[in-house]
Amino acid sequence: MLTQFVPSPNNKTPSIVFQSSSSSSSRSLPLIKSLSVLQKSKRIRCASEAVDTKQVAAMSATPEAVEEQQVALSATKGDTTTVKAEVNVKMSTNISLTRGLDDIGDLLGRSVLLELVSAELDQETGDEKETIGAYAHKKKSQNKGEVKYEGEFSVPKDFGEIGAILVENAHHKEMYIKDIILMTGDETTALYFDCRSWVHSKFDNPEKRIFFTTKQMYLPSETPSGLQKRRTKELETLRGDGTGERKCFERIYDYDTYNDLGDPNVEGRARPVVGGSKQLPYPRRCRTGRPKTKKDPLSEERKSNVYVPRDEAFSEVKQKTFSAKTLRSAFHALVPSIRLSITDKKIGFSKFNAIDKLFMEGLPLSTEEGVGDLFHAIMPRLVKTIAQGAEDVLRFETPAMIHRDKFSWFRDEEFARQTLAGLNPLSIQLVTELPFFSELDPEIYGPAESALTEQIIERQIKGDMTVKEALEQKKLFVLDYHDLLLPFVHKVRELEDTTLYGSRTVFFLTPEGTLRPVAIELTRPKSPTKPQWKRVFTHSWDSTGTWLWRHAKAHVCAHDAGFHQLYSHWLRTHCSTEPYVIALNRQLSVMHPIYQLLHPHFRYTLEINALAREYLISHGGIIETSFSPGKYAMELCSVAYGKLWRFDMEGLPADLLRRGMAVEDPSAEHGLRLTIEDYPYANDGLLIWSSIKKWVSDYVTRFYPTEAQIQQDSELQQWWTEIRSLGHADKQHEPWWPTLNSHSSLIEALSTIIWVTSGHHAAVNFGQYHFSGYFPNRPTVTRLNMPVEDLQSEEYEKFLQKPEATLLRCFPSQVQANPRVQATVVMSILDVLSNHSPDEEYLGETAEPAWARDEEINAAFERFHGRMKEIEGIIDGRNKDPELKNRCGAGICPYELLKPFSEPGVTGKGVPKSITI
Repeated sequence: MLTQFVPSPNNKTPSIVFQSSSSSSSRSLPLIKSLSVLQKSKRIRCASEAVDTKQVAAMSATPEAVEEQQVALSATKGDTTTVKAEVNVKMSTNISLTRGLDDIGDLLGRSVLLELVSAELDQETGDEKETIGAYAHKKKSQNKGEVKYEGEFSVPKDFGEIGAILVENAHHKEMYIKDIILMTGDETTALYFDCRSWVHSKFDNPEKRIFFTTKQMYLPSETPSGLQKRRTKELETLRGDGTGERKCFERIYDYDTYNDLGDPNVEGRARPVVGGSKQLPYPRRCRTGRPKTKKDPLSEERKSNVYVPRDEAFSEVKQKTFSAKTLRSAFHALVPSIRLSITDKKIGFSKFNAIDKLFMEGLPLSTEEGVGDLFHAIMPRLVKTIAQGAEDVLRFETPAMIHRDKFSWFRDEEFARQTLAGLNPLSIQLVTELPFFSELDPEIYGPAESALTEQIIERQIKGDMTVKEALEQKKLFVLDYHDLLLPFVHKVRELEDTTLYGSRTVFFLTPEGTLRPVAIELTRPKSPTKPQWKRVFTHSWDSTGTWLWRHAKAHVCAHDAGFHQLYSHWLRTHCSTEPYVIALNRQLSVMHPIYQLLHPHFRYTLEINALAREYLISHGGIIETSFSPGKYAMELCSVAYGKLWRFDMEGLPADLLRRGMAVEDPSAEHGLRLTIEDYPYANDGLLIWSSIKKWVSDYVTRFYPTEAQIQQDSELQQWWTEIRSLGHADKQHEPWWPTLNSHSSLIEALSTIIWVTSGHHAAVNFGQYHFSGYFPNRPTVTRLNMPVEDLQSEEYEKFLQKPEATLLRCFPSQVQANPRVQATVVMSILDVLSNHSPDEEYLGETAEPAWARDEEINAAFERFHGRMKEIEGIIDGRNKDPELKNRCGAGICPYELLKPFSEPGVTGKGVPKSITI
């Protein structure tokens, strides 16, 4: 009997193979070092099932059958080799009624059944070879928090290469398997199965769980013969049959519309379904299968603990820093506690120093027992104890930009700078022609021509050049939210204590490379009783004009804040990525190299999205209660998706070209020449993008030497088809979808997905508290119309008497009674959402085990990792360059949102590889 390692044609990592030999000795197997990192996933457990004596009997009945199978195999196949198995299991902190039975099962050694699967077919029958089974017995582990199970197999001489292992969990609860190690000699010889997955109880599902060896990745056509059917079957299992309500232990991935954002059974809480119609198109989310509501057969019932496939759940570390508990506590404990400390629930802040007190003194929290401990747990940065024995206060950390320059938010240059280096640098675009014209129906909304005339703009650029010259030299830029917001103006104004306009804001590029705000146009559409109202506001040299300009900027900031949160952040990263995650698991085997490439970039995304559906974007959630569109937020987001989103424009270079912020230039770095040279988001982003693309290019060409292999890869093509036809079904017939038929098209598509989940998301997420923590800089809602909209109103008189007080009343209130949770609660939530958890995984930081075992891929990743470290230094250098005035100067925060790495906490830097928060 000879145990031998045989090199794979695609991989230099050897395999354990059992074959006949005249010699009875066995070669020593070299150690394949495991580079896996334990993903400490944890999920709220299902309710305990009733204990049955039949289940005890079932546990004690099977080992003899397994032993008989081994004896029979040994007798019929001749000589055998002993293979030892070690299963490393993460201990569960859950204690259930069935714990005693499980302990008995462990004591008897009948809890974990393993079966080895040959990668080869039986040469005589052409069928799969019979598996080799053995029970693993519980042992003590040297690693804290882990349990080790050990088993032993007798493997026939002609079993062939081990390609997979089946696991049956006879506990009454799921178990988290970190890895499985097979050894033919001592502990220096091993074959690793990198599992990092929850295995269901056989009492929940009798089907055994399969793990394929990760020492090697296979395209579908290269799959070993003995694994082909099992590869197909595993994908069928993950797809499910599209019926029934999903259970918490399942790993089924399927699609559904966003039909769970409202509650039609309660008056005022119904919300339209987004997705599945021409009127409200939207990407799809993961199907839960919950029953439909009684009042609306299209809407799904809302329940706690929303299903996500089991391995998509947060780890224990992540649960501690952000979880459903965090958001639920904000609603059910934080809001009432703040309300108790404020007498008038609807008042704004009377003076600017009242806002400052939130950072210096804070708000007293409820003295109800346990409330202080709760807030210390979920928001340790913000909850302070004044003195021992005194009550707790919610005292906010001073945001970085206000810490550096308290009045920066008030100035025009900072207002403009943040369009390039702030929280939403993805909306600014080049002006190519004037005047502006609306594409909306003038019969419904009023005259289409903008009130922003060339004369107004030319007067404001102060004779630097004519408008014609400014257009030719690419000096004019715009934030244009006119057509997107205008159809919602009247509906939003019917909501309590809020208002809305359509807006356009024009900027001029100065010789210093900075932007100067030129003019703001605000428009209210016509109605059955009133004509269209529009007016242009500019920086002025008289008191009334100056305060009106400040009011107009506040409205634009609220528009930009809403667009950022709904579109630039939620839709373009979280929401559009969910179909990629679902399709990946349904169509690409874990053995597929593209699965191994993309899977790390989808960590936690389904879980955070499920929580968002529960507490952020649903009826009564943070978005509805705190941002200008109110209960129409998701309708507006759907309209933006229909008008603006297209996959081929989601990569950074394509996005910059579309907005006129760059032109193609083969002689320039990254092949692009920026329209504004000092554009921090674009400059740093292109470093990240180019590095991603180089890494993806090395990876793709390694596994697809020819383009024909891309075209003939059935799993890859089905994955891409499903993203279009099911995941983004409302846009499936658009002509701009790429066809994956070449190296360049595949590399571009994969690079785009990785960029969106890493660099793009980091740029719009982790600066939220820095830029919005002081809400006058980015008010999420405006509560008053422009004073000059009605010159006969009482509000106009108040404005003339005390304009500062009017501006403060326009800002978000402290807390609303209806309840529209605003300033203080939004600040609290933004702090949580800007936080890096201790188990964050950063772009280019660590290699996946499957990559590390391929010399060519491992070398390519090491180059990628080195480039990420190099980019850190480049960004630090740029932030110290006084010539780059959009990121360096007196009181200016350095632009660090795209620095690759970060320590835990609210740091305003760090690019995680996936959308984790």
